Amino acid sequence: MMKKILQNKHLKENKKTYAGGSVVVGGLMLVWFGLPALFAASYDSGVEQKMISLTHGAVEEMGEEVVVTDTPLYIETPEQVKNIYMTACVAGTPSFREDLIEIADTTEINSIIIDIKDFSGGISFDTENPVLKPYVSKRCGASDMAGLVRTLNEKGVYVIGRITVFQDPLYADAHPEIAVQKASDRSTWSDNKGIHFIDVGAEKYWEYIVELSKESHRMGFDELNFDYVRYPSDGPMKDIYFPISNDRAVDQKKEVLRDFFAYLYEELNVKEGIVTSADLFGMTTTNTDDLNIGQYLEYALPYFDYVAPMVYPSHYPKNFNGWVNPNDHVYDLVHFVMKSGFDRAEALRTATTTPDGIAKRVGGHQLRTWIQDFDYGGTYDAPEVRAQIQASYDAGVKSWMIWAPSNRYTVGALESE
Repeated sequence: MMKKILQNKHLKENKKTYAGGSVVVGGLMLVWFGLPALFAASYDSGVEQKMISLTHGAVEEMGEEVVVTDTPLYIETPEQVKNIYMTACVAGTPSFREDLIEIADTTEINSIIIDIKDFSGGISFDTENPVLKPYVSKRCGASDMAGLVRTLNEKGVYVIGRITVFQDPLYADAHPEIAVQKASDRSTWSDNKGIHFIDVGAEKYWEYIVELSKESHRMGFDELNFDYVRYPSDGPMKDIYFPISNDRAVDQKKEVLRDFFAYLYEELNVKEGIVTSADLFGMTTTNTDDLNIGQYLEYALPYFDYVAPMVYPSHYPKNFNGWVNPNDHVYDLVHFVMKSGFDRAEALRTATTTPDGIAKRVGGHQLRTWIQDFDYGGTYDAPEVRAQIQASYDAGVKSWMIWAPSNRYTVGALESE
């Protein structure tokens, strides 16, 4: 018996139940009717109407077995990533997300990064995975996330899933024993926004992040991006205690974080072949300490395919590099800090102290520039946004990602497709 494989782009299986409807698949018009485990379908072969029956994905049709699959597409990482950010709430709002898809359709944008887990700790898609299900967001998310990712891939858009890591109030509430605590009474610590963090050294939580990463990749995300990979900073720092890594957190924060990076690399890159990236504070490209949050550029570069410093001009202090107001020098600032990062990455590439088998991954080419497209500290319109992009190019960094928490982008700063 011959076997024909069809990519199932539209049929949605939910506990072995298929909803009724019709669709063109591989040139065949399918019409199906909702039955618990079996549906009858008719399609126009171009010659005559034929009836086929499907049981759990297998189609028998005149001696020919047709297996309907729902395999994610996955597309290669573009040589030059040009990305915009989509929140979980926007991903779950079709009318809003279409605005962002339109930007990708009509401009140079070739990639979109979507929240998988944001600052709330909530997961943005439904799952039956018992490890993850308790943390599915009741606030924001997309019930059709797999379909959204697939649709973007079909348009040639590279899809990155963003996972906010150690900032996770949901998991902290469920597991206070590994949450960052107050030194005074061992209750759960909060930053200035009232958000809880997980101790960076909590290996139990590392396993959770890897499980979420694998589930997300199976859903179809082409790349996984890790944000908030750091110790907390903004809050009552004199009353803070790390129940897992407290002894090492005194002067080894960057080593604890490096252990986490190495774990992700082994579990995701080596074992699963998943493309990964990490977001770092902008000042990691110019500072040689760990900023007291554990982030040190040379300790991140070997373990991720791409590293994206968040070099928003508004986030630099007054008089940085002699500029009274960094917002008045967006080109100069981004060029200065990304050139520093590029040079450090190239120096590490030729060094002999990086882990065996990993050093060859390192270099300035793996950097991406996070671009500011929001009014904070100054006005950011088309000239300011484009100036940052050009500064990144001139610093040797060809890939960039635009951050607008509102998800309203300055399209005038982008080249038309």
